[in-house]
Amino acid sequence: MKKSLKILVIRFSSMGDIIYTTPVVRCLKQQLPGVEVHFLTKPAFQYIYDGNPYLDKLHLLKPSLGETIAGIKAEKFDYIIDLHNNLRTAIIKFRTGIPASTYKKLAVKKWLSLRFHLKNLVAPTHLVERYMQTVKFLGIQNDGKPIDYFIKADHSLTKLLPPSHQGNYTAFIIGATHFTKRMPNKKIISICNQINGPVVLLGGNDVKANGDEIAGAIGGKVYNTCGNTTLDESVFLVSKAKNIIGFDTGLTHIAEAFNVPIASIWGGTAPELLGVQPYKVKNALVIGVELPCRPCSKFGLEKCPLGHFKCMYQIPEDVVVSFANNA
Repeated sequence: MKKSLKILVIRFSSMGDIIYTTPVVRCLKQQLPGVEVHFLTKPAFQYIYDGNPYLDKLHLLKPSLGETIAGIKAEKFDYIIDLHNNLRTAIIKFRTGIPASTYKKLAVKKWLSLRFHLKNLVAPTHLVERYMQTVKFLGIQNDGKPIDYFIKADHSLTKLLPPSHQGNYTAFIIGATHFTKRMPNKKIISICNQINGPVVLLGGNDVKANGDEIAGAIGGKVYNTCGNTTLDESVFLVSKAKNIIGFDTGLTHIAEAFNVPIASIWGGTAPELLGVQPYKVKNALVIGVELPCRPCSKFGLEKCPLGHFKCMYQIPEDVVVSFANNA
């Protein structure tokens, strides 16, 4: 009788990169009879795989890499699928001696593309497709389905939103880790003023003041949840939205799991460089301005290097508004 495989998939960070690993885990579980699939990540990101039915066990990176390696050795895995490809995963693979398949980062091509603005050097292949290459040797094929995210609790719109915003609302995700990924408040205010229905602002505590300013400038049509909801509640709100407007940030990527229409707006970063444009969303619009200075970074910066921030200020408002009013 053929032995069932036991496989460890590794990706330490960040939110968006980890959410795009979920099709790999799902395809492994569904296409290899009897397989046992484990996943290793940082404690800060365990929520992404909590409740995932395709995962047999979630492992969290320990303070000591030696402890993590000891735990991996004890599990007696048949293969490691390394979707991070950094120094720590290299050490893990070397010290455990477990056969491994590793994600190709294309780091040099990405650096050259960014440094010299070589638009066609990196093929615009989605990150999911690149991840899937690492399990091709096992006979795994991409099932063509969206990413997975499983809401952790039963939430209620009546508890999270006022009656005026409990139906047919646009979810506007205004947060992002870095300044050059976020749209300026006055630009968001202008767009929200032109949207026909109610708007719910989503984001963390870091953009609570931004949300207050936007809602205060517009009035009752906009409801600010930034800093007042958990991530799981925010995910629930995007899953129930009529459509979504968002920037290059984790919550926008997670929203893709629910196949709600998404307008994905890009400032100083570029989806084709990272391979993280909306994946398997039936109605998705990617919006970015062609500029000689864009992209200015892979992951975002704290300010526009040239001071003009044209990549966000020149985003065509009519395109965003038309999407919100019609999608």
